[in-house]
Amino acid sequence: MIYLDSSYLVKLYVREHGSEALESWLSGQSGQVVCCLHGRLEIIAALKRQQRELRLDESAVRSVAKRLEKEEKTGVIRWLPINPLLMESACTQMQKIAPSVFLRAADALHLACAADAGLKGIYSHDRHLLTAAPHFGLKGIDIIP
Repeated sequence: MIYLDSSYLVKLYVREHGSEALESWLSGQSGQVVCCLHGRLEIIAALKRQQRELRLDESAVRSVAKRLEKEEKTGVIRWLPINPLLMESACTQMQKIAPSVFLRAADALHLACAADAGLKGIYSHDRHLLTAAPHFGLKGIDIIP
């Protein structure tokens, strides 16, 4: 399994910095792409932000949403579930982190989800998530220069 957080997943659906590097790297990988279920909402929120900033129009947003839905159904991406045990794991780890470590709640869910799935690493372009990854027993990896 290859855990991509939403900062990476968005790059697969919208052309932005790092999209080509990510697609090229991913084409050489053999594992299933996974992400915590809340990443789906984060992708839609990112699309709406780009629409608000006039980088995408309504048609493009609908098109990307349809592509995402198709890829979910065909198994290109698999969403890992959010359940009470995952939430407890994220809360427990968040409580242990030093106050100096900046970590958003949604990123804590990504990290807990990847760790609970038995993964050793998580791929992201979010510096805060990458910095916090070792606190969840994960290696934070960014392949985008």
